[in-house]
Amino acid sequence: MLIIKIVLVAWLLLLIGDFLSTFLYHVPEHVFGKFHGIVHHGKNRSFIHYAVLTKNPLVLLDGFLGALPYFIFLPLGWQISPAGTILSIILGELHVIWRHVSAINWQTPKAISWLCQLLFITTPEIHWLHHKNANVAYGDIFTFYDRPAQKWKQFLTHIKVSYW
Repeated sequence: MLIIKIVLVAWLLLLIGDFLSTFLYHVPEHVFGKFHGIVHHGKNRSFIHYAVLTKNPLVLLDGFLGALPYFIFLPLGWQISPAGTILSIILGELHVIWRHVSAINWQTPKAISWLCQLLFITTPEIHWLHHKNANVAYGDIFTFYDRPAQKWKQFLTHIKVSYW
């Protein structure tokens, strides 16, 4: 039962964090913001390089706001399973690092790619598609958020065009 609780809490925290980050921050930032686009989708995709060169604290804010949704439910997760909560933080950070290895021409092994496809996990190749084209491949961890995120982006874009 302990292992099930650990895995369930870790999975739920990642699922909820990715949902909130995608729909409350990432997609709205693509429609209404500018710093995420500059940092994540510009020619210079190095967050640290951009933040240091511009000395713009709002760039750091972009990174913080993207991560904040993952941390909101940590206290609740901790009450259920501290180990599951820690596992979610570790897995989330490892996934952030892993999904950005495409910049060094990483190729995910076919077996791992197949498993990720089966589990709807974003691979570095899928995330690289989003780096190259900000209009595709939403969902930082889970690929199944892409289609609803596309619809959400269309709706927010309509709002922006209609009222801005």
